[in-house]
Amino acid sequence: MLMSNQIEFRHLHYFKVVANELHFRKAAEKLFITQPALSRQIQQLEEYIGAELLIRDKRNVSLTKAGEYLLDEADYLFNHFEFIKENIRLLRKGETGEIRIGFVGSAMQSVIPELLKKMDKVSPGIHSVLTELPNQEQVDKIRNDQLDLGFIRTMRLPEGLKKLDVYEETFCLVLPESHSISQRNFKTVKDFEQENFILFSSQYSHGYYEKIMSIFEDQGFTPRVTHESVHANTIFRLVENELGIGIVPSSLKHGFDLKIKFIDLKNIPQRTTLSAIWKTESRNPALGKVINFLT
Repeated sequence: MLMSNQIEFRHLHYFKVVANELHFRKAAEKLFITQPALSRQIQQLEEYIGAELLIRDKRNVSLTKAGEYLLDEADYLFNHFEFIKENIRLLRKGETGEIRIGFVGSAMQSVIPELLKKMDKVSPGIHSVLTELPNQEQVDKIRNDQLDLGFIRTMRLPEGLKKLDVYEETFCLVLPESHSISQRNFKTVKDFEQENFILFSSQYSHGYYEKIMSIFEDQGFTPRVTHESVHANTIFRLVENELGIGIVPSSLKHGFDLKIKFIDLKNIPQRTTLSAIWKTESRNPALGKVINFLT
């Protein structure tokens, strides 16, 4: 029988590599150990856990339900330990901690700069790390303790996450600078029925994508979508090169110096909401302070 102090982080690390490779020889090569030694480490972990983690036969390796669960939890443990190490480093430097923030591009135009100003003024010791990411990736990283706070376009959230709506806005069309229609002579979206459209991908946010589609439904046509992206700058570059036109949140009108122009869609009912999200059981003491700046 193994004692608890015989299980170390290396056992979980070895398990993670095998679980990701689903191949003992390849995993052993990555870890620079022999295959029999790796098998022994996994067996020790299984004895300690009290459950089979991997199903092995001559050709295949697969995860049991217990193995799938442990892999998720192991990811969280490793991510959280890295977070602890970074916070200790910051505390030694005299700072009060770190907050890892994910965001969609439009949040940098509408919410994040003001948030960072408040943080610098009231809590200058909080070190921020910012990463632009699609909606779903932010959700996944918050759940795995790789992010503390996210700014996403409204979507259904899994259990364990909280949401605060922080900014609501309208939409605007994005056209090449040379396009004959401008804000001055614009009438309806229907005028663009024969155009190619470049939109944020449904992977960006399914709910957001459906809202865009509802704009076209209200106008009585289905758009010809020729390109999709999760990044505004990509959409704008394609529009600039006359490959189609786009529809984006109005806050994205600012901060780009490209040969494009915008038409505000002021008379449509659709609005898009930017929301802050975080894990309900987050143990980052800096998170509560930052959320207070948003309310």
